[in-house]
Amino acid sequence: MSVSDSFDPYADSYVDHVQRSIAFARTEHAYFIRRKTDKLVALAAEYVGVPETLRVLDVGCGIGACDRHLAGRFEELHGVDVSGEAIEHAVRANPTVHYAHYDGAHIPHLDSSMDVAFATCVLHHVEPSRRTAFAAELARVVRPAGLVVVFEHNPLNPLTRRAVRSCEFDRGVVLSGLRTTRRLLEGAGLGAVEARYIIFTTSNRPRVLRAEHRIGAVPLGAQYYVAAAAR
Repeated sequence: MSVSDSFDPYADSYVDHVQRSIAFARTEHAYFIRRKTDKLVALAAEYVGVPETLRVLDVGCGIGACDRHLAGRFEELHGVDVSGEAIEHAVRANPTVHYAHYDGAHIPHLDSSMDVAFATCVLHHVEPSRRTAFAAELARVVRPAGLVVVFEHNPLNPLTRRAVRSCEFDRGVVLSGLRTTRRLLEGAGLGAVEARYIIFTTSNRPRVLRAEHRIGAVPLGAQYYVAAAAR
C-alpha cells in the first residue's frame, strides 16, 4: 500500500471528512457502513457458515467504523490497519475486537487462519501496481472454502466520483471498477461467487432493498462488492 501512516492525521476527524464529502446525499455516513456490514454478514452466512462460528478479518479497518456494526456477530473479529493512530481509536471504540498494526505489505496473520477477510473502500488507496500483491494477501489468510469480500466505490456513478473528489484523503486515488476488481481476485486464485452493485437509494425499506438486489447487475449503485471463495 502507499498510504503507510498518512492516515494518522485523519484519525480524529475521519468521520467528519467523509460526512462533508457526502453532504449532498443528506444521509449519515453510518447508513452506508450498515448497508455494507449487513451485506457482509449475509454473504458469510450464505457461502461460509453460521456467522457466530466464524473468524473474520477486517483489512484496512481504520478507526473501526465497520467493526462497530460487526462486533458480537462473529465468533472472532480481527482488524489490521497501516495507521497506528487509527488502530488506537478502533481499540477504544471496539474493545472486543482483536487489532494489530499492518505494514501495508504482509497481513500479520497466518495462512488460512480466517474464515472471511474483507476490505471496505480500501483498494482505491492501494497503488495500482501493488494491488495484485494486496489481493494475494487477502487470499493467503483465508482458509479453503473461506471468503474474501471487497467493497469499493463505483467509478461509473457520478455522485460517487463527486464524493471521492471532495474527500481530502481520497485526492489522487485511482478507483477500481467491479470487473477489474473481480479479475484481480480471480488472479489471486479466488473464485468469484457474487458481484453486485449496491446502494442505489438511501432507503431502509425492505421492499426497496429487495428491488435493489434484483437490479444489482446495473452499474448505477454508489458502491459495489465482489465476493470470492478461496480454493
